[in-house]
Amino acid sequence: MDATRGSTVRTTGLVRQFRTGTERLTAIDDVTLEIAAGSLVALTGPSGSGKSTLLHLIGAIEQPDQGSVAVDEVEISALGRVALSRYRQRVGFVFQRYHLLPALTVLDNVIAPVLPRRGRTDHAARARELLEAVGLAGREQALPAQLSGGQQQRVAIARALMGQPRLLLADEPTGNLDSTTGTQLLDLLLQLREQHGMTILLATHEPIIAARCDRLIRLGDGRIVEDVDLTDGEDPADTYDRAARLRL
Repeated sequence: MDATRGSTVRTTGLVRQFRTGTERLTAIDDVTLEIAAGSLVALTGPSGSGKSTLLHLIGAIEQPDQGSVAVDEVEISALGRVALSRYRQRVGFVFQRYHLLPALTVLDNVIAPVLPRRGRTDHAARARELLEAVGLAGREQALPAQLSGGQQQRVAIARALMGQPRLLLADEPTGNLDSTTGTQLLDLLLQLREQHGMTILLATHEPIIAARCDRLIRLGDGRIVEDVDLTDGEDPADTYDRAARLRL
């Protein structure tokens, strides 16, 4: 794996609040962390712990109320609107609910994020290569409704890779899938990381998924409550034992 192609991520004193009526809810509370290039990091914790919000802040979908986010030493939380838009185009997003456009074919869904960019004429060729990489060669003209949930998520991954991102943010990507399909999807992400050297942040509730990551960051009430290095040299066959110990 060429880890130098992945992005480094650093957050410092990150705070994100939301107003609910007359009260303010703190979704992210003073989060400081560093993520090395090429890492596969699991974000865990109960619903409402801040996993999705943290991904949104790193991906510049939301802006922090306090603190900063730096990706490859560029403080994205200080960028202007145009620069933020360019940054988002360089980040891959994979969501639990796929967000495929139902009226577009599989091929067009993969191409859609890069259509506004100028100076490239090989969108279709690259999209076909990515669909082959995720095991969907021959389904380019299918509509999303004609695919299984696992296949739709594979399309979403191919779409996320269309811009050749150094950072991939995945929010519960296996949450709507059965355990077998979810495991296959993680196998695919691991394979793609080996090929492309991306840094991957993956929010999950599933111990068997988290156990195969390099690092586990557990959130609670918007704070980091546990940060564990999982690269301890265990035999891959012990994955289920490790998952049982994680108690997500």
